[in-house]
Amino acid sequence: MGALLARILELAEAGKVRVSAHGLEELANDDITFTELLEGLPFAIGVEEYGDYHKGPCILVLQAAIDGSPVHVLWGIARNAPDIATLITAYRPDPDRWNEDFLKRKPR
Repeated sequence: MGALLARILELAEAGKVRVSAHGLEELANDDITFTELLEGLPFAIGVEEYGDYHKGPCILVLQAAIDGSPVHVLWGIARNAPDIATLITAYRPDPDRWNEDFLKRKPR
Protein backbone atom coordinates (compact mmCIF):
# COMPACT_ATOMS: atom_id res chain seq x y z
CA MET A 1 0.00 0.00 0.00
CA GLY A 2 1.32 3.43 -0.90
CA ALA A 3 1.89 6.19 1.64
CA LEU A 4 -1.07 8.29 0.47
CA LEU A 5 -3.53 5.41 0.67
CA ALA A 6 -2.11 4.45 4.07
CA ARG A 7 -2.62 8.03 5.32
CA ILE A 8 -6.20 8.11 4.02
CA LEU A 9 -6.92 4.82 5.74
CA GLU A 10 -5.38 6.14 8.97
CA LEU A 11 -7.58 9.25 8.84
CA ALA A 12 -10.67 7.18 8.04
CA GLU A 13 -10.01 4.83 10.95
CA ALA A 14 -9.82 7.91 13.20
CA GLY A 15 -13.19 9.11 11.87
CA LYS A 16 -11.63 12.08 10.11
CA VAL A 17 -13.48 11.79 6.80
CA ARG A 18 -15.89 13.78 4.72
CA VAL A 19 -17.61 13.57 1.35
CA SER A 20 -17.50 16.39 -1.19
CA ALA A 21 -20.78 17.73 -2.58
CA HIS A 22 -19.85 16.22 -5.95
CA GLY A 23 -19.10 12.91 -4.24
CA LEU A 24 -22.53 12.83 -2.58
CA GLU A 25 -24.17 13.47 -5.93
CA GLU A 26 -22.21 10.71 -7.66
CA LEU A 27 -22.91 8.23 -4.84
CA ALA A 28 -26.63 8.90 -5.20
CA ASN A 29 -26.46 8.60 -9.00
CA ASP A 30 -24.84 5.16 -8.80
CA ASP A 31 -26.79 3.92 -5.74
CA ILE A 32 -23.66 3.54 -3.61
CA THR A 33 -23.49 4.45 0.06
CA PHE A 34 -20.67 6.24 1.79
CA THR A 35 -20.83 3.66 4.57
CA GLU A 36 -20.12 0.73 2.25
CA LEU A 37 -17.14 2.54 0.74
CA LEU A 38 -15.81 3.53 4.14
CA GLU A 39 -16.13 -0.06 5.38
CA GLY A 40 -14.40 -1.35 2.24
CA LEU A 41 -11.55 1.16 2.32
CA PRO A 42 -9.09 -1.21 4.06
CA PHE A 43 -9.39 -3.51 1.03
CA ALA A 44 -8.91 -0.76 -1.58
CA ILE A 45 -6.38 -1.22 -4.35
CA GLY A 46 -4.53 1.82 -5.68
CA VAL A 47 -5.12 2.51 -9.38
CA GLU A 48 -3.67 5.95 -10.10
CA GLU A 49 -2.11 8.51 -7.78
CA TYR A 50 -2.18 12.27 -8.38
CA GLY A 51 0.36 13.58 -5.87
CA ASP A 52 0.66 17.03 -7.39
CA TYR A 53 -3.03 17.79 -7.86
CA HIS A 54 -3.50 21.50 -7.18
CA LYS A 55 -6.12 20.99 -4.43
CA GLY A 56 -4.04 18.36 -2.67
CA PRO A 57 -2.87 14.81 -3.27
CA CYS A 58 -5.47 12.26 -4.27
CA ILE A 59 -5.64 8.65 -5.32
CA LEU A 60 -8.04 6.67 -7.46
CA VAL A 61 -8.70 3.29 -5.87
CA LEU A 62 -10.67 0.22 -6.78
CA GLN A 63 -13.15 -0.83 -4.13
CA ALA A 64 -16.18 -3.09 -4.08
CA ALA A 65 -19.78 -2.08 -3.51
CA ILE A 66 -21.80 -4.06 -1.00
CA ASP A 67 -22.96 -6.34 -3.83
CA GLY A 68 -19.34 -7.03 -4.80
CA SER A 69 -19.42 -4.92 -7.97
CA PRO A 70 -16.38 -2.74 -8.74
CA VAL A 71 -16.35 0.93 -7.77
CA HIS A 72 -13.68 3.50 -8.49
CA VAL A 73 -13.30 5.99 -5.65
CA LEU A 74 -11.19 9.13 -5.70
CA TRP A 75 -9.94 9.86 -2.18
CA GLY A 76 -7.91 12.94 -1.37
CA ILE A 77 -6.41 15.13 1.29
CA ALA A 78 -7.08 18.82 0.68
CA ARG A 79 -4.18 21.21 1.12
CA ASN A 80 -6.36 23.38 3.38
CA ALA A 81 -7.51 20.37 5.49
CA PRO A 82 -4.54 17.98 5.79
CA ASP A 83 -6.07 16.05 8.68
CA ILE A 84 -9.25 15.00 6.86
CA ALA A 85 -9.66 12.36 4.15
CA THR A 86 -12.16 13.41 1.50
CA LEU A 87 -14.15 11.16 -0.78
CA ILE A 88 -14.08 13.34 -3.89
CA THR A 89 -16.07 11.13 -6.23
CA ALA A 90 -17.06 7.53 -6.82
CA TYR A 91 -18.44 5.75 -9.84
CA ARG A 92 -18.99 2.33 -11.36
CA PRO A 93 -16.21 1.96 -13.94
CA ASP A 94 -17.17 1.48 -17.58
CA PRO A 95 -15.90 -1.94 -18.76
CA ASP A 96 -15.39 -0.48 -22.24
CA ARG A 97 -12.82 1.99 -20.85
CA TRP A 98 -11.03 -0.25 -18.32
CA ASN A 99 -9.36 -3.65 -18.54
CA GLU A 100 -11.13 -6.63 -17.00
CA ASP A 101 -9.74 -6.08 -13.49
CA PHE A 102 -10.53 -2.30 -13.65
CA LEU A 103 -6.95 -1.37 -12.73
CA LYS A 104 -5.73 -0.05 -16.10
CA ARG A 105 -7.36 2.11 -18.72
CA LYS A 106 -7.80 0.60 -22.16
CA PRO A 107 -5.99 2.41 -24.97
CA ARG A 108 -8.21 4.76 -26.94
